[in-house]
Amino acid sequence: MKRAFRQVNVFSLDPLLGNPLAVVHAADRISDDRMAGLARWTNLSETTFLLTPTNAAADYRVRIFTPGGELPFAGHPTLGTCHAWLAAGGEPRDPKFVVQQCEIGLVRIRRDGARLEFAAPPVRRTGPVEPAVLEQIVGALRIGASDIQHHQWVDNGPGWCAVMLRSAAQVLSLRPNWPALGQLKLGVIGPHPAGHEADFEVRALIGDGGYEDPVTGSLNASVAQWLIGAGLAPTSFVASQGAALNRAGRVYLRSADGEVWVGGDVVDCIQGEISLPGSGG
Repeated sequence: MKRAFRQVNVFSLDPLLGNPLAVVHAADRISDDRMAGLARWTNLSETTFLLTPTNAAADYRVRIFTPGGELPFAGHPTLGTCHAWLAAGGEPRDPKFVVQQCEIGLVRIRRDGARLEFAAPPVRRTGPVEPAVLEQIVGALRIGASDIQHHQWVDNGPGWCAVMLRSAAQVLSLRPNWPALGQLKLGVIGPHPAGHEADFEVRALIGDGGYEDPVTGSLNASVAQWLIGAGLAPTSFVASQGAALNRAGRVYLRSADGEVWVGGDVVDCIQGEISLPGSGG
């Protein structure tokens, strides 16, 4: 059966400088194995599948796959999937919000001018990073222990922990020792100097497989909750991510009404149909 298929670019208006996402519509009868297989085939950081919601409060349900398996939540797939759902004619029950159902629960999404933004979900794990883990991070980043200014567990599903270094320049200069990261999923943050278009530089380093994600909504969401809550960042700021990979992602973060909202641009790149034989009617 052929299904509507869309590939979008998230966190940049330039289709080559953000984070790509593949979206498959009408995916209710696609098996888990076929979903996982397609995610391996696209070889993008994430591929998503739109399904009929099972929660009456949701407008749609999404399942999120990396080439290595399924995620309970991810940020750029949330914005990109919502964009695809709206572009295909989706109409939210509440005109103020789109409500997405994913494995972590319900996530609200709304428009911020031309951008979409989602309400950051609660973190599952917080608190300082343990000394043994910090020692592992120091070795993996090839830095001194004193270079880490602040640290925190910021896990909202994928398993993130994060450290803040002295500067954005130091963050961009890192050449990680990937095997030393082990199974850690590490966010590294550093402040840009005054006058820069972004306030912080962010890198997302995934030790399992030695992979750096171009622009990461889930990490920026929980990092913003940490930094704003701790007074380490203003209540509204811009994070840049992807420069180390020749990308130019921009994530717009702000605290409003007691929540942190994570925004970004989404543009269409590819639109058509995909054939998945053996995936059901």
